[in-house]
Amino acid sequence: MSRDNGSDADSHLLEMPGHLIRRLQQIASALFLEQAKAFDFTPVQYAALFAIKNNPGLDQTTLCNIIALDRSTIGDVVGRLEKRGLIRRANGAADRRTKMLHITAAGNRMIRDIDFAVAETQRLILAPLKPGERVTFMQMLKHLVHLNNEHSRAPLRANEARATPRSRGRAPTAPARRQSRRQAARR
Repeated sequence: MSRDNGSDADSHLLEMPGHLIRRLQQIASALFLEQAKAFDFTPVQYAALFAIKNNPGLDQTTLCNIIALDRSTIGDVVGRLEKRGLIRRANGAADRRTKMLHITAAGNRMIRDIDFAVAETQRLILAPLKPGERVTFMQMLKHLVHLNNEHSRAPLRANEARATPRSRGRAPTAPARRQSRRQAARR
């Protein structure tokens, strides 16, 4: 294969939205880790701690639904937060097997202290774009994520996260998913 053909084939990747999104996610993570290196914290740990702060007493399943993280990963994340003293787990009142999550004073300090690094990361991600492009990019990004939510290994289930414990965790029925997609397509 000639060098020209190889570079054409390689440049084909740069036309694939999935490849570019993966690269942007790598860049966003690298920027976060650089800005927050003094805290030894990851973007997923931040999302989990932030959600626990804003939803005191939630369980791990609800946390998965709020931050759209798969259940196989959440246990490790919660374990690390607890080990660092940023959260505490308590037995649920109705079901002692369920662990309710609460932020600690150290967790509140972490959120407050890391806030600048998180904000700076968001600024740096969008900095190369012109102000109007930033708004457009964010609108399109939110829209694309919303429309493709059900294809995720861990779909965002914000409404389900705040549902009654009895209804929590049930996947939407096929007719409900189709109706949701039709409604989203009309927007």
